[in-house]
Formats: sequence, structure tokens, C-alpha cells
Amino acid sequence: LAAIAATALSLRLLPPGDARPHPLALARLALRFLRQSVVAGVDVAWRALRPSLPLRPGFVRYPVRLPPGSSRDAFTTLTSLLPGTVPTGPDESGALLVHCLDVGQPIVAQLSVEESILCKAMGWERTDA
Repeated sequence: LAAIAATALSLRLLPPGDARPHPLALARLALRFLRQSVVAGVDVAWRALRPSLPLRPGFVRYPVRLPPGSSRDAFTTLTSLLPGTVPTGPDESGALLVHCLDVGQPIVAQLSVEESILCKAMGWERTDA
């Protein structure tokens, strides 16, 4: 009962946002996230158990096209939950620095796809930064 009351009060006090969620796109995002989490988790575990598999840890820069604020924070949170990548914050140019287990993987392209899917699900516009 307390959780319901707190949620209702929180939603009432929350400033209006620009999100217009699309239920079907949100469902697709959730299924994609679940699938990717399992696949990436297995990949990370496999690399940990098989030292012969290549690991080339490092940082990549991703030019986030979402405006600063809650939409960019949501994207950063989403990417932080994917195994093998950890967003560490913006660099001096405003790009998102992401630590990854293998810099040889197409991380930037993958993050662009994730950003597009999140934008579609939430009804957000991206800037061409």
C-alpha cells in the first residue's frame, strides 16, 4: 500500500516530460534487452572461463544524440545493464565514454541501434550531434 501511494505521489510531483511511450515498441525493447542480456552474459562468462578467447578491454567514445537530461540518463542506464559494457560518463566533448571488454567489437554501431530503439519506444527525438 505504501509503495502504491509513493508511486502515485511521485508521478504527481514529477515534472511533465517529453516522452510519449509506445507500448508495442516498449515490449520489443524489453524482449530485445532480455535476449541481449542473456547472449552477452553467456559471452562474458565464456570469456572468463576460457582465457584463450581474446579480451581487448578499453574505452570507446559514443556521440549520444539524445539531449542532456532524463532521456540521456535513461539511455546511459540501459547501456549500463548490458554485460560487457559500462558507461563511465561524458568526455570533454560531451560524448559518452564506454568501457568495454573488447574494443574490436562494433560497440559504437551497437549503441547507435540501442539508442534508436529506445527513442522509438519512448517517442523521443534525437539531435544530429
